[in-house]
Amino acid sequence: MEYLNTYLDNIKTKNLAQANSIKNTAETIGKEYLSKFDFCSHKMGLLFGNVQSGKTGQVFGVVCKAVELGFQFFILLTTDNVALQKQTYERTERDLEQQNGFVVCSEEDEQKFRSHGVKPVIIVLKKNSKILKEWTNKLKNIDDLKGNPLFIIDDEADAASLNTKVNKNEISTINKYLREIKDLSTSSIYLQMTGTPQSLLLQSEISGWKPMFTYYFKPGKEYLGGDFFFKEKTPNFVRFIDDERDGESIAYKVIIRHLVASAQLFLSGAKVSNCLVHPSSRQDIHQQVRREFEKALSKVTFNHNEKDFVEDLKKEYDSISPNKSQKADFVDIKEKVFEMLENHNYKIVVLNSSSSDEPEECKKGCNFVIGGNSLGRGVTFDKLNTFYYTRSSKTPQADTMWQQSRIFGYDRDAGLVSLFILENLYNLFVQINDTNDAIIKQVEEGRQPSISYAGNLRPTRMTVLDKSLLNILVGGSNYFPANPINNTYDQITKMVVRFKDDEEPASVPLKLLIEILGHFKADNFDIAGYQAMMQTELNKDPLAKGMLMVRRNRNITFGKRALLSPNDWKTTNAYANSFVLMLYQVNGHDPKLKWPKHEDLWVPNIKLPGVKNFYII
Repeated sequence: MEYLNTYLDNIKTKNLAQANSIKNTAETIGKEYLSKFDFCSHKMGLLFGNVQSGKTGQVFGVVCKAVELGFQFFILLTTDNVALQKQTYERTERDLEQQNGFVVCSEEDEQKFRSHGVKPVIIVLKKNSKILKEWTNKLKNIDDLKGNPLFIIDDEADAASLNTKVNKNEISTINKYLREIKDLSTSSIYLQMTGTPQSLLLQSEISGWKPMFTYYFKPGKEYLGGDFFFKEKTPNFVRFIDDERDGESIAYKVIIRHLVASAQLFLSGAKVSNCLVHPSSRQDIHQQVRREFEKALSKVTFNHNEKDFVEDLKKEYDSISPNKSQKADFVDIKEKVFEMLENHNYKIVVLNSSSSDEPEECKKGCNFVIGGNSLGRGVTFDKLNTFYYTRSSKTPQADTMWQQSRIFGYDRDAGLVSLFILENLYNLFVQINDTNDAIIKQVEEGRQPSISYAGNLRPTRMTVLDKSLLNILVGGSNYFPANPINNTYDQITKMVVRFKDDEEPASVPLKLLIEILGHFKADNFDIAGYQAMMQTELNKDPLAKGMLMVRRNRNITFGKRALLSPNDWKTTNAYANSFVLMLYQVNGHDPKLKWPKHEDLWVPNIKLPGVKNFYII
């Protein structure tokens, strides 16, 4: 049976472009990785795309291709959320069982799994310690697994699966059970899925959780992602709220905007319009913001016939330019807004662990959704065009911020979108987006990604990274190998022959610095990592420059803690925002200097830009 084509045929009727994208992903992963699987080892891979860009559809295509290449047993892991597991199970049952002949099992379907016959079988499980423990024991007693490969798909693999006790030389509970499940069969493919791969790419090889292969799939044309929302030149739909007087006044402006966007959507046939408010992880703040919105909505409802309100409504109306529907007349927009207010056709929904509200309440009508952590991974909101984001942290984490914004998706309307945010938070998002783009480009080019962030912004939570193997290279600092190998000394000498000893640093293409570093080797010094850092900047700007300094005839003793002379150190620091490569030609032939090979050599010193910290595993 052609499982992939059958799956794609059902998608083509709805979205031909999506079907072609899924086919490309499935065929590429099938050809490059699955067809070469030896059925006697355990392989870890990573499939990543943009947040809320259709990863489930992509991985279902991969699953179908895997069946055609000899895999029969699958486990699909979801985050520890009852509603999300149920939603994923129902979609898997619809797409793979009802339409494609799979046997799809929920967490209570042990007997269904045992009696699957010759059909491919997939279990949908929450990453919950109790559930995983139960299924670990169940799977141990299923003989079919002992000699057959197991294919595990881990959705949001960076969220709960990694070992959070790696720096204590212990194994966290979820990670322990996932390891046991993976090892139940003689061989396995473990495919990680996420839109924020930072913590996965920074795993060490000995952790067993570092992806051996990585594949990125591009979103479709209708997708609004980081490149749309977060640019160095701030888009017009972004409203900085730093100078606002109080929360209620901001709430008023958010409400006006959302009412206009909602009226436009409802007049064009939509059934739902959502506004997302993300002020904090603290539940007391959620209640405070709820009160601010309640007060502002009460005033708007009571005063909606007043001139000032109508003028504010008209200003917002003039600022929208819907792309997915024809813009309604202002008179119709105003009447629709008045109708919504007079009939109280709006809801304030608070989503957190102690709230009685449910995500299902956001499926229809005009909604103002307030929350924190509960707004994160896996939670989707239809027709979400109004955003109010003020959550901050002393040590912000890039992957967490990106997931919690919930701002990205396919059904947003570029002409209705608005973002109310603090300017410093917006700038953090711009930086995260730049690094995301750099990661994607490096993965597409088949290179190990370099990850860098400015200031105190971290790529991920540090509890899942092995600090003994992770290098955090501080921007503005100098780094050099203790005992570099020149490959060869003469080649390096020729490359820099035109750079004089007494000259100031020369501005050169970063490509030249990368090329020069390629002529060095060194134990315990990641030359390739530094090249990757520079390549990251080149990905952003093909004309990016660095500084090159050359100094010859240096009498430097082997093993010195510092390489640069005070004057050279001062000179390099003058270029705070640039990569600076200082090349010292050392008189290693002099036995007094104690260099191991007693021969002259070049020693590279790399000063990193002071605006960023770099992470290398």
